[in-house]
Amino acid sequence: QVQLVESGGGLVQAGGSLRLSCAASGRTSSMYAMGWFRQALGKQREFVVAIGWRSSTAYADAMKGRVTISRDNAKNTVYLQMNSLRPEDTAVYYCVARGGYGASFTANEYDYWGQGTQVTVSS
Repeated sequence: QVQLVESGGGLVQAGGSLRLSCAASGRTSSMYAMGWFRQALGKQREFVVAIGWRSSTAYADAMKGRVTISRDNAKNTVYLQMNSLRPEDTAVYYCVARGGYGASFTANEYDYWGQGTQVTVSS
């Protein structure tokens, strides 16, 4: 099993920035691609960004230009830098990981999910 623990969420004003981190532990040799999904209150879960084992990336159109994903394989950690945040970015952000090598947009292709971290953007 793999455990994912997110950190870095919080309250920020519109236009501000946050950096989320996700640390993986356990059988990390079984996971390769990692990423982030989010779910706002009353809305469906949606893809944000993902990074493959060799750092190929996939971004949701709504997030392009405002977020950057990176990973440190030695630390089994992935980072999500979010800039120019908007109130509509308010959501619980979930870290995900999967056994496949490539970044994927599809939630059900991810084997492991973190508990989530709340991001709130005030107007």
